[in-house]
Amino acid sequence: MIHLQNLSLRRGAKVLLDGASTTIHPGEKVALVGRNGAGKSTLFALFNGTLHEDGGDFSMPAAWRIAQVAQHMPETAEPATDFVLSGDERLSCLREQLSKAEQSGDGMAIAQAHTDLADAGAHDARSRAEALILGLGFKIEELAKPVNSFSGGWRMRLQLARALMAPSDLLLLDEPTNHLDLDALVWLEGWLNRYAGTLIVISHDREFLDAVTRITLHIEHQKLTRYGGNYSAFEELRAQQLTLQQAAYAKQQEKIAHLQKFIDRFKAKATKAKQAQSRVKALERMERIAPVLADAEFQFEFKEPANLPNPMLAVRDAVFGYRAQNATQTEAASPDREGAEGQFYPKPELSDYATTATLHAQLAARGELPPEPQPGDRVILRGVTRTVMAGQRIGILGANGQGKSTFVKTVARTLPLLGGQITEGKGLAIGYFAQQELDVLHAGSTPLEHMVRLARETGRDHTEEAREQQLRNFLGSFSFPGEMVQQPVGQFSGGEKARLVLAMIVWQRPNLLLLDEPTNHLDLATREALAVALNEFEGTVMLVSHDRALLRSVCDEFWLVARGGVAPFEGDLDDYQRYLLDEAKRLRELAAAAAETPDSIATRADSNSAEAQKPSQPTINPAEQRRLDAQRRQQLAEKTRPLKRALEKAEQRMQALNTEQTELEQRLSTPLPPAEIAEAGRRLKAVSDELAALEEDWLRLSGEIEAIEHTAAPA
Repeated sequence: MIHLQNLSLRRGAKVLLDGASTTIHPGEKVALVGRNGAGKSTLFALFNGTLHEDGGDFSMPAAWRIAQVAQHMPETAEPATDFVLSGDERLSCLREQLSKAEQSGDGMAIAQAHTDLADAGAHDARSRAEALILGLGFKIEELAKPVNSFSGGWRMRLQLARALMAPSDLLLLDEPTNHLDLDALVWLEGWLNRYAGTLIVISHDREFLDAVTRITLHIEHQKLTRYGGNYSAFEELRAQQLTLQQAAYAKQQEKIAHLQKFIDRFKAKATKAKQAQSRVKALERMERIAPVLADAEFQFEFKEPANLPNPMLAVRDAVFGYRAQNATQTEAASPDREGAEGQFYPKPELSDYATTATLHAQLAARGELPPEPQPGDRVILRGVTRTVMAGQRIGILGANGQGKSTFVKTVARTLPLLGGQITEGKGLAIGYFAQQELDVLHAGSTPLEHMVRLARETGRDHTEEAREQQLRNFLGSFSFPGEMVQQPVGQFSGGEKARLVLAMIVWQRPNLLLLDEPTNHLDLATREALAVALNEFEGTVMLVSHDRALLRSVCDEFWLVARGGVAPFEGDLDDYQRYLLDEAKRLRELAAAAAETPDSIATRADSNSAEAQKPSQPTINPAEQRRLDAQRRQQLAEKTRPLKRALEKAEQRMQALNTEQTELEQRLSTPLPPAEIAEAGRRLKAVSDELAALEEDWLRLSGEIEAIEHTAAPA
């Protein structure tokens, strides 16, 4: 187990933990939560040995194998599967030993190496590595592609797969969901639920934490508090604890005020001096309850849109994708066409909103028709016809690689429209949050420079809002205080960059928000603030996100991007998760069918034919077979009955101990007299020790039953 006792931990001069104590038992799945900068990643550094405690005691089993996602970006031409496969260092070492033994001709060493490789799972290692890669969203044809041919986010997925490939007793995951789509996230949850070792995870995705963790460790005020249950249970327990603490504090303050009033009134009277002195001593002996100091939560709101065109925009027979390098010049030359890189946005002239027929007639009269895909264009979505109305809350769903970001980028005017029409309502103002913040941020510029540039681009540089002090105040409301507004954005954390993008969007006062994975680097408090702000926003929201809590709280309808099109999705997020599982099964079946060559089909047919030509085995009389089966079942029951009784008894005792352990942990998290704390602590240790012994007995009994049943199974 991992044991921390009165631990002190520093980062430079900053004290992160002081007198912290907790225990993590083998096989537990733990969420490590706390504010940014509280010390979560520093505690990970202690666990993996890159940092040592500054005080107190820290211990964990020396033989434990630790796996963790490497934070550096891999730069290698090694194929993706081989890169992930090398995450199993023992397997790589054994293969080197086999190679050396074969070169030396040492038969005993060769035999030993083959035995060790079999024990290490070499026979299915490649298939396991490929399953990890495919589960995290890669395609079959990408298994052999070099690592450095992928973008940064995909390389980090390969780092995650590499960490999962490594056999481990302790798995440390720091924000593993940041680069994952919803389909890969669902797969990862299933994998972690099957993981047999100890898991400690840092994440700001509450539904992910609820799905994979059963214990929550909270870092606050330089202390560690352990809660039994997932993140939602932790929130409830902590809220109850804070309520009780505040009530106890208020009651104690009343008592202190009453005693102080008596002291002040009678300390000068000789007849009451003794009583007054006794109350002074009572005040001195009193163990003071700390008040609940609520941390300042980050909050913001979107400004009311200047106008709300309805419909916001209409998409008619549109083609989305990527324009060939030489295909944008002619379209970009026309002054009547707007949008980045030659994107086509027709301007209605006869009304605020032109119908497709009227617009087509106008364009035909001017000799201008909507663009068509050119040779060399990469088409992702085709024939898309959708209308976006004022006030809609649309969640954009779709498996990885289906075109969600392409769709949003094109609507946001970042990519050119390859064909068809996008007709905007008059006065449409788009606020776009890019999946990669640096798509819209300049690493060398400061937040203030970003805001000044934005004011000039939007023609608001002469307004009162655009004055430097107003811009400073505005940035301060997004937690960019003082000199931070003069720091280069390239020095900021991912969460700070995301806050700056949100500030720029809010300042533009949009009526249509296009948000592509806005929560990737936001902590839980900022995610909550974003959800509240979006729900109060009066305009239209189109949201791409793997944060299911945000999707559930904001969106009231969903569009599915799949199989080259965009269509309404009839169902909720639970239905969508089932759809993803069905879609993954369909793709596996297609891949298996495509992998079948004529030779393999012929081989299987020959095998079936040979099997059919084998002489039939003599059959046993059915009645005799039933008698033998009944006899075998009776013998098996007699052998396993005492073991199953012992197993059931152990399970009942473990259930009772788990309940008692949770109650003791909850009790210790509330203010108690010292004597009760000591007694509860002793009992908690006894319960933990008995649970550990029972778990070993349970594993032994289960193994014995399984061995007997396997031996007795008919051939």
